[in-house]
Order: sequence, then C-alpha cells, then structure tokens
Amino acid sequence: MAKTEKTVKKSVKAAKKTVAAKKTKSTSKSVKYTYWFGKKTDGDAKMRNLLGGKGANLAEMARIGLPVPPGFTITTEVCSYFYANGKKYPAALSPAVKEGVASVEKQMGKKFGDAADPLLFSVRSGARESMPGMMDPILNLGLNDKTVEGLAAKTSNPRFAYDCYRRFIQMYGDVVMGVQARNEAEIEPFHEVMEGLKKEVGAKLDTDLDVENLKELVARYKVLIKNRTGKQFPQDVYEQLWGAIGAVFDSWMNERAIIYRQKYGIPADWGTAVNVQTMVFGNKGDTSATGVAFTRDPANGENVFYGEYLINAQGEDVVAGVRTPHKIAMLSKEMPKAYKELLSIRSKLEKHFRDMQDFEFTIEENKLYMLQTRNGKRTGLSAVRVAVEMNKERLMDEKTAVKKIPAESISSLLVPVFDPVAVKKAKAIAKGLNAGPGAATGKVVFSAARAELENSKGAKTILCREETSPEDLRGMIASEGILTSRGGVSSHAALVARQMGKVCVCGASSIHVDYAKHLMSVGDIVIKEGDYISIDGTTGEIFLGEIPTVDSEVVRVLNGKMKPSKSYTYQLFETVMKWADKYRKLGIRTNADSPAQAKSALLLGAEGIGLWAL
Repeated sequence: MAKTEKTVKKSVKAAKKTVAAKKTKSTSKSVKYTYWFGKKTDGDAKMRNLLGGKGANLAEMARIGLPVPPGFTITTEVCSYFYANGKKYPAALSPAVKEGVASVEKQMGKKFGDAADPLLFSVRSGARESMPGMMDPILNLGLNDKTVEGLAAKTSNPRFAYDCYRRFIQMYGDVVMGVQARNEAEIEPFHEVMEGLKKEVGAKLDTDLDVENLKELVARYKVLIKNRTGKQFPQDVYEQLWGAIGAVFDSWMNERAIIYRQKYGIPADWGTAVNVQTMVFGNKGDTSATGVAFTRDPANGENVFYGEYLINAQGEDVVAGVRTPHKIAMLSKEMPKAYKELLSIRSKLEKHFRDMQDFEFTIEENKLYMLQTRNGKRTGLSAVRVAVEMNKERLMDEKTAVKKIPAESISSLLVPVFDPVAVKKAKAIAKGLNAGPGAATGKVVFSAARAELENSKGAKTILCREETSPEDLRGMIASEGILTSRGGVSSHAALVARQMGKVCVCGASSIHVDYAKHLMSVGDIVIKEGDYISIDGTTGEIFLGEIPTVDSEVVRVLNGKMKPSKSYTYQLFETVMKWADKYRKLGIRTNADSPAQAKSALLLGAEGIGLWAL
C-alpha cells in the first residue's frame, strides 16, 4: 500500500476515535435538536456552532427579510451524538424532524409524499466552517414513481417533473447508495449512462432530452443502482429523508472531509449540521434559472458583481460544471427584474455581514429565492484588496481588516509570475476561464494518485480533469495548478483552488481528456501524461511546455525595479503591512544564512537578524 494511503487511513481512524470519544449533552427531550427558518425563525447568525454556517446564515437571511424557502436545521450536536453512540440518533430527533416537516407543509400548503401535489426538499450539510464541495447535497427529495406523476400533472410540465426525478435518483444513488466511479480512471457511472442515451437520441445537452428520453433515463438509472447495490431505489419518502440525513452525517468522516479538515485545522469533533429546505426549481424552462454569485470578484477582489448562472437548470449544474455557465452580467438582459433584485440583495448582504459574500440563488418562473450565503472564499490578492477597500468603505475597521487576511495571502503577493517576454514566445494551445490567478508550470497528471506520486518525488504537476469532484481533493493539494475542460468560475475546481491559493483555469472546452489513454488533445495536438504545460490563471491561457518566471510586482518594487505608483498590488501590500506594524505586539527578526537572505528579509520589513548560521 502506498505511504500516502496508509497515512490517510490512519488519519480517518484517529478522527473517528476523536469524535466518538467526545461527551455529548443530555439526551432528554428538553434538548432542542431542530431549528426552523421561514415564517417562524428561531435561529440567527450567532448560532453557527450549533446550526453550522449554512443553517445560521439561512436563519439570518430569513430574519432580515430575504426570500428564503422555508425549512429546518438539524444541529451539530446530533452529529456528535451520532458518532458517540454507534451511529444512532437521539430518541427526540424523529418527532422533531416530523414537526419540522409539518411546519413546512403548513407554510407551503403541500404534503410531503402527496401523490397529487408533493412537497419536495433539498438536504445539505453545513459545518460551522465552510467546506466547499466536501459534502454533497441531495435535491428533489420526495419524488418517487407516484409523486413524479403528481408533479407532472400539477405543473402541466411532465418534462420538468422527470428532469427532477432523474436528478434525484442520480444524487441519491451517488451520495446515499454509493454508486460512484470505482477508480479515478472510470467515468462517473450516472454520467456515463446519460451520455450513452444522449448519443443514442442525438442530444447534445441534457436540456435536449424530451420527456420520453428522461423516463428512459430514470429506468436506466434504477437498473444501474440495482446492479451496483443489489437494492431497489427507495419509494418511501421518509426512508429517503432519513437516508439523506444519515449520508450527511456519514460524510463528515469520509476521507476527503478529513483531509480537508486537516489542511485547514478544523477540529473533527465540531460535527456538521443538516439543512432540510423546501425545493425551488430553476429547471422549469426559460423563465427559470440557478446561479452562484459573489458580491466582489473572488479572484482579484475588485468591487464588481461576479458570478455565473444557467437558464433551465438546478444548482449542482453550475457547481459541478455539467455545462459551462453564463457570466452574471448577461442576466441583466435575459431576466432584468431578477438581476435588479440581485443587485439590491448584493448590497444588503455586504452591509449586513460586513464581508464579501458568496451566495446561491434560484429563479423559479421569474421569482427569486436565496438558498445560502457565506463569507466568500478568495485568493490572496483578493483577501488583501477586499480588506483594504472595505476599510475605505467603512464596512470594517483596520484591526478587523488585518484579521480577515490569512498570513499566506500576503505570501501569495510575493510569488513569481510568468516572464512576459517568454509568454510572447510560448505556444498558446487553448484558453479557458481565469478561475484562480497566478502562474503554474508542471507535468500533466490525470488523477489525484498520480499527482501525489509525482509530488512525493519533488515534481511539480498540473491536475487535468474534465471537471473536478471532491474525490480529487488530494490531487488538488499536491498540484501546482488545476485545469478543467468543463465548468465555470464557480465550479468545484475554481472554488477549492481559490481557497487553496492554487492556479486554476476552468471551462477550456477545446480540450478533450481521455483518462483511459492517459492523454488530452486540442485539435491535432496530443499531450501525454508527464508532458509539461503551463497555465495562466489570470488570463486563462494554456501553453505547451515550461515557461520561466520573474519576480512579482511587489518584489520588483521592493528591489527598486518598479515604481510604487505603477503597482496597485504593491500599494495594497504596503497598506496592510503598515496596519500590521501599527497593531502588532511582537518584533520581527529574520533567520538568515546569507547576505542575500538578510537583504531580502530587511526589504520585507524585518527589524534585524535573530538567528544566523556559519
């Protein structure tokens, strides 16, 4: 077994012991295990330790009057109880969940499991610290062979109903029943079934499939689940709900979640909450849409409305990169009323939360709904710029602004960039979306395992995938950059890359990736695993071979090779460093072993040499 695999298995075992050993609170019925949001909201943003970040912010948005579909949150204490008691639930949870469902039924005027007009739910995880892509959502829960017919009749839209059903079966089959790719070279099985059907009927996109095609897809998905698991897809809606709740708690201790927590220092005993929320639908045709937006540009911090959306789609289509979405600015032409409302919400969120927000929305037949908001993940440059500019806008004071900037964000302003002279001579083979700025050169790899292997040898790599999923996390950590042929700037690859400070280019649609043959191609150009490429996350360009780098703007200013007035990045850097000097209590000295190191440290603000070696 590879060393990395042994390390991961030890980490998983240790994390499970930590959670199981945690003492839980009283199991009496007086403990409150669910909190509602909607017309009655009994939580708020201050309760993130109990409700998780997502649940706390859903409650807060409902409190300030934003259009939030009603639902309820199962607390993080249940997750702790779950692991401390052999994956069993406290006795009071079942009646609390039924009360939560009944509350939503009353608000919506629909019944969960009703064959004529069914109430449907989404089920999502939500830890107190955001873990994007780590725990998968389940949408359209409550559909079965009977309720799908009721939904079709009620909406007079059979295609919409069966589109929701096939999505639900796919998500539930993947997340709850474990029907997934068995190795990194294998295509995701539900995707493979869909692509096979699309090829048979001559459909280019999933939106080209008609109702009969979707019924056939549902049938094939059920066969896939039966063949892989030996079980039938569940028809009882409460069985579906409890299966989804259990899957969220189970996902807290899966390998990718543990790796992520270890990287960012998130304690295993915090647990995750579960959010059960009324479904709203972005896939009801051309008057419906779904999207992900940021109140500012998460790549460079510019104060512009930034994001993506898809017409006639559901949320996971945008994040998973199934289709390359449109820039949010285009929504002003396609749905001007919804766009104007989003601009108002953008302003309201920043003023209320006093930080850049990343939020998800759905437009159902021209009506806008907010599905979540959180402090947006951002690059190092963006973290610095947002802090400085929000201070100027009086949204945060200097001390708060400094605390909002991770130390590694400052370091990212000092890393080298591609030599512009060399770039002009390099061969650009494709262009994608600039999802994570910076410059990266490395060997092409197509799997997380290969990225880790090359990294263990000291080699730099670029992880190349059609689209990334949470299973690729280990490879993303080990790589210098990420390149995908599908997805947009709010896809899984882009979101995680920005948080990690990785260079990322997404949606390079001219690139074809062949996992089985370990190669990718652009027209007549074939690139094999192990060949070198270079990617520019600022421009979205992809180049053959290695490109040399030069000092960043900040380093060039410090070295006297560039005027401070010519670099806004340096001006941001200087502002933050002055703030840090103003509020710090420790003196800073350098550990230098050479005159060059000492000179560099003094340029960066060191007050002297604290340690040196002969």
